[in-house]
Parts: sequence; structure tokens; C-alpha cells
Amino acid sequence: MLKLDHSGPIATLTLCNALRRNAMKRGMWQELPRLLQSMPKDTRCLILRGEGNHFCSGGDISEYPSFRFEPESLRAFHEEDVAPALDALLALDTPIVAMIAGHCMGGGLELAACADIRIAAQSASFGAPIAKLGMPMAQRELAIVLRAAGEASVREMLLEAKVLNAQAMNERGFIQRIVPDDQLQQETQETAQRIAELSPQAARMNKQFLRRFFDRNQHFSLVNTAQSATESVANDDYAYANSAEHRKGIAAFLAKRNPEF
Repeated sequence: MLKLDHSGPIATLTLCNALRRNAMKRGMWQELPRLLQSMPKDTRCLILRGEGNHFCSGGDISEYPSFRFEPESLRAFHEEDVAPALDALLALDTPIVAMIAGHCMGGGLELAACADIRIAAQSASFGAPIAKLGMPMAQRELAIVLRAAGEASVREMLLEAKVLNAQAMNERGFIQRIVPDDQLQQETQETAQRIAELSPQAARMNKQFLRRFFDRNQHFSLVNTAQSATESVANDDYAYANSAEHRKGIAAFLAKRNPEF
């Protein structure tokens, strides 16, 4: 589930699935845009965090066998559940601060990439080792991560299934700052408070200008991408749904063993 709390001008959106390191269930992706719409209009900063000791370990793979092995249902998951949730974060005029502890993987990396400021604990780890599951990153999601994390990091994460530490992600520009684990919450709150004390009009306009800049100057669009769900299926983006490697990778993960491709 997701939880949205308010404290004056600062709101906190918490990913709550602690038993699975805050992995995103399908219902959580669906719920996210609705929660953002319910946020008070006078909110000046949104903190995005996970419950407990992790930010988000990705998608909840225990759900995957129910929809990932048919192109139509796989398309619906990515284009009708995940993409609208990420688009809603990207379209938000309120500044977003990601408080990143523990695992920030896959879908968690995508969520963090939508934030304006990313603060990580020293022990945080980042990656998208989905090649172990026999799957690529969906194009719309890839565009968002690529913009924020950079080509070199994304190629390592996707092609090598490499997990990078906070220091590496800071050096490569994904993380703005690293703090000791026990100072993460304090640093995040202080950052949100500094933002909340500044002009909300300036924040809104800066975010709008930044969106226009990236939409105009990048070869991919970050919000409201032109590629429709129908075109995705027509272009075979999800034709791998019933592939042997996809099934084998997910089955191995659920059985807690290494896949053999």
C-alpha cells in the first residue's frame, strides 16, 4: 500500500510493503496517481520514501506470473499501471525529495529518477538486475532512468546486472548527496524544510521550465511520451512475454535459485 501524510507544507509519500523491501505491487502503481491528486494544493515539498530500512526493491515479483506471460496483459501493466504513475510524479509541480535507504532497484530506481533531489544513505544500493528475470526495461521507463542516471550507469545495470553503491551514483550525478545511515531522515527533512521556506511560485515555474527544456532538447520525452500502448504492442515491445527466458528467470527468482539461460 501507499501512505500519504501531511505536516504543514510538507507531504510524505511512503511505499509500504516492508516484508518485500517495499516492492511495488500492481495496486500500488495504480494508486499512486490518485494519491498525488489528493495532495493539498498548498503542499510545498513531497518526500518520497520507503517504509523501514529500504526505499524500494522493484516490482513485487510474486505477482508477476499472473500477468507477465501474455503480451496484452504485460503491455497493460507497463503502459496502464507503471507509466501513468511515473508520469504523475514527473508532471508534479511540487518539488520531490527522494529519501533513499537500502535497496533502490528496478521500479524503485524508476521512482527515484522522478525526484528532483535524491538523498541516499551510505549503505544504499542501486540497480536494475532484470536481465536475471529475462526481461528488458520498458521503453518509457528506460527514458526516465536514462535521463537521470546516465547512459554508462544504465548500460551497466541492464547489460551486466550490476548493482552500484551510493558513492558511485553520487559521482555519476544520480545522487545529489550521501549521508550516514542514521542521518538520512534528518537530512531529508531539513532539505524539504528549506524548499518549503522558498517561493512556491518559483518552484512551480522552475519545474515547468525544466520539463519544457527536457521535452524540447532530449531525443526522448519525459512526460506524455508519444508512443501509445497500442503502438507498443504493434512494435513487439512486449512480445517477449511468453518467452522461455522470461518464464525461466521469474521461476528461478520465485524458487530462490539462480537462473540458467
